[in-house]
Amino acid sequence: MKRTIAALITLALSFTCASLLNQTSSGSLYSESYPAVVCPPTLSGLSSQISTLKTNFQLLTNRSAKTNVFKSFRYVINSDSLIVSTNGVTPIIWQTRVGSWSGGTICSGPASSQWFVGGSSDVTSRGQLIVINSGLSDAIVDVQVFSEKGKQKLTSLTIKAKNYSTLALDALATGNKILTVHVIPRSGRINAFMIDERGTGLTSMGGDFVNSVSAPSTTLVIPAIPNQLVNKSLKAATPHIVRIMNTSAVNTNFTLELQSTDGNFIPTGFDSRNIAPGVVTELQLSPLVASSAFAVRITSDEPVVAAISSVVITKTGKDLVWSTPTPPLVPMTMAINGLTPAIVFTSPAISVQIEVAFVNGKKSRTLIKGVDVTAWHVPNGARSIAIIESSPNTYAGALTSDGNGYGYIPIAPGSLLTRVEVPRSNIRVLNP
Repeated sequence: MKRTIAALITLALSFTCASLLNQTSSGSLYSESYPAVVCPPTLSGLSSQISTLKTNFQLLTNRSAKTNVFKSFRYVINSDSLIVSTNGVTPIIWQTRVGSWSGGTICSGPASSQWFVGGSSDVTSRGQLIVINSGLSDAIVDVQVFSEKGKQKLTSLTIKAKNYSTLALDALATGNKILTVHVIPRSGRINAFMIDERGTGLTSMGGDFVNSVSAPSTTLVIPAIPNQLVNKSLKAATPHIVRIMNTSAVNTNFTLELQSTDGNFIPTGFDSRNIAPGVVTELQLSPLVASSAFAVRITSDEPVVAAISSVVITKTGKDLVWSTPTPPLVPMTMAINGLTPAIVFTSPAISVQIEVAFVNGKKSRTLIKGVDVTAWHVPNGARSIAIIESSPNTYAGALTSDGNGYGYIPIAPGSLLTRVEVPRSNIRVLNP
């Protein structure tokens, strides 16, 4: 009998403690904020402009805590990288080498892992890997390169606080043609950006940012691939190259499905294609479709990383475009002043509500609906676009150009809202 009573008392005390814990937890306070994002520097010979709102920013190498406010929605970066307080708005940076190429990317928050599927280390390469430490202490970063010859020698960097380092792609795996680069920070607040620029002698072969993905996956969606028809009657387009790497330790099979306004299909040679681990593979993709842009969905047995390079004809010659995977759309806002891209959406059933804010202060909403692939052009004078609502498993990428070249920009947030519990004082700590 005494044991029964003791058990009941213990049970009652357990419920009481649990209730108290729940009450304490529910009374917790939280602080929510968007981490600052980092924009890449402007390297020698390039020019850069950031589309942003009038938020605070700081030069990367500025040692003080002083910040400035953007005085316009289109800011010119002379050289240094910028740290931007976004307040939930993702800035876009557009870089150009006059007469050669143009390309864009989003300014992003620090990352624990970045995979870049792009670039070359042969004699045509003029590309750079830029690794930025926006933290207040020195950082150590590992750079692991893979190529058509497999895994290459690991490179480790020590980057001083609030500084950046550039690595020439042709020095990462000298003589190798096709690269995949994995950037792994061991310490520090690290962002990395890749510029793939090609040329022979005085002849430019184009260039572009290679946007990164955070992790390999068994499902990748690349939503916007430019399809420039050079012979409309034959639907002949400029070439595309699929670059893919199996990151697991065993062979895997992957399938690539092409999605366009002409329909969905698996191109010849892309059904259950077997690839070895750790080796970068390139395959030519020449779809006979009339649409100006298409999307692809890659599914595999094991995690992979992939991207697609395209050649486009511009007023000044040829340019290189790298289209990369994106995450599914979420509510977000992007500053887009000075750019009027075509945004390509892909999903079995597309339904996306967008709010456009104009430089004159006006706003408008539009509903994008479609099946498989739908393109929408950002109107002139747009200051920012906001994804208000989106159908599930919908992906988007932007294609845009200027007089010097053509570029791809992933539609994804540069930083996500973080929630941190605020410590609460308790007098019982001082008076037990």
